[in-house]
Amino acid sequence: MGDRASASPELAAVFERAFAPLAAAVSDKRIPGGVLGIVDLKHGRLTRAIGSAQVVPATRPMTEETWFDLASLTKVIFTTTRILKLADEGVIDLDAPLTALLPDLRQYDADAWERKITFRQCLGHQTPFPAVEPIYTYGRDPDLLRAFILQRDWRAGPPVYSDINFILLGFALERLTKKTLRDLDPGQGFAWSADPEHSAATEDCTWRHRLLSGEVHDDNCSALQGSGHAGLFGTVTSVLDFTESLLDGTGASKSAIALMRTPLSNRRTHGWEHPYADWWGGTTCSPATIGHTGFTGVSLLVDFDRGRAATLLTNRIHPTRHFDSGILALRQAVGNLVYQS
Repeated sequence: MGDRASASPELAAVFERAFAPLAAAVSDKRIPGGVLGIVDLKHGRLTRAIGSAQVVPATRPMTEETWFDLASLTKVIFTTTRILKLADEGVIDLDAPLTALLPDLRQYDADAWERKITFRQCLGHQTPFPAVEPIYTYGRDPDLLRAFILQRDWRAGPPVYSDINFILLGFALERLTKKTLRDLDPGQGFAWSADPEHSAATEDCTWRHRLLSGEVHDDNCSALQGSGHAGLFGTVTSVLDFTESLLDGTGASKSAIALMRTPLSNRRTHGWEHPYADWWGGTTCSPATIGHTGFTGVSLLVDFDRGRAATLLTNRIHPTRHFDSGILALRQAVGNLVYQS
């Protein structure tokens, strides 16, 4: 067990309880392996790994140094943090339309609804974009796919969680920096890829025709060769460092953290989620908690009232997503035990 910050006996007891559901999931072969990390501003930090980082075609052990494809945690760790920093600096007006930075968005239809959506609406998933779109099936030329996304007449529907919101926010960051996202340093111990031999394997991809490890699993992010909605890699240490920086206020400004905690709907804040009925984060955290999940089997929770954050990193889609890993129940069980009084 890691103890980078000499954890107290109280935190050690919490950790043992919270680790048990992860150990059971691995023992029951519902997931190959995982890493749990908890950081508490008063009681220290603990991490522990269990199971396998890869099981086919060969087996590798999971360790506390294993790199994970963080999937949609990219939205909160990288994209949201960058957008809110630019808002702090006055570079972006959150209530301005995306066309402030993407003037060519639906440029052939001045009245298109896509030209009216704002940065704030994208952060909170309050736009009419569809929940899922297999953009990668339209080709593998990243520049052509970017043009396709910007010019497509998107079908409109009720506001739902949509990757397209953060794909467009990523485009905005690229326009500002005049660099692709993969040319930007994600900082804080994160990266856009990782050594396959030191990464948690994900899926045996049906269209890339190989087992993925150390390269992004998300199909659309892969085809775009970098995107604002996925693609970040990190270890339990880098994720905990990020969450601790939010708890102690060093990772973002007070106004940015306030926006991360400010609800925009019954589920979402600026970039993040907050507790709601049947939340994946459980029921014992305080109302001052924010969190997010990633499709590959990762999640993080930050409880500002308790001064405690936790991350559960698993490879639940290895070697396939088409299996009931029980990840929702696992996340809820771990969350409840992390914050149980």
